[in-house]
Amino acid sequence: MSDDYLRKPFSLAPAPAVDDPQSSASANYTPATSTFSSAPVSPYLNYDSRFLRQAQPEFIFPEGANKQRGRFELAFSQIGTSVMIGGGIGGLAGVYNGFKVTNALNQTGKLRRTQLINHVMKQGSGTANTLGTLAVLYSACGVLLQYVRDQDDNINTVIAGTATGLLYKSTAGLRKCALGGAIGLGISSLYCLYLLSQESNNNTNSSPKFL
Repeated sequence: MSDDYLRKPFSLAPAPAVDDPQSSASANYTPATSTFSSAPVSPYLNYDSRFLRQAQPEFIFPEGANKQRGRFELAFSQIGTSVMIGGGIGGLAGVYNGFKVTNALNQTGKLRRTQLINHVMKQGSGTANTLGTLAVLYSACGVLLQYVRDQDDNINTVIAGTATGLLYKSTAGLRKCALGGAIGLGISSLYCLYLLSQESNNNTNSSPKFL
């Protein structure tokens, strides 16, 4: 065997065509080229890389399905987030009140540390429980309205917010129940106005994600 192939530089270019019946089937084959050089890479990578670069992710949705998560799917994250936020806010308030009380009573050492922990745990759990209950009531009302009306819009948000305030204060008397409903109506209305303003500013055809 000749050693001429050892003196030739290595190249990825295709071999010259020969009169071989087995190579006639691949006469019309065009090898793919690498994006980093003009040399062909591999016959198994013969594709256009432009098809791999998508402007945005594409997903397959069933016919007639909504392209955003519904209220039932969002309910779990809303309830969990509300509980964690309530625990954080209540814990910070417990630290503040704990330092205030222990300084007023001139408590130091282990006694002061125990009192601080008690204030943090008590107030943190109470606030987390309150916000979690509100989130559960709001999510339940929103899911029920979406099921009954078969659509999700700002009307569901306002009704769910008002019903949450009414239900949360329903055992405290008629006056406080009405006050809770008014607060829920106000907060939900402000949130819907914010969504409408964002939608008008963006000038997009996609519907906003209602909470």
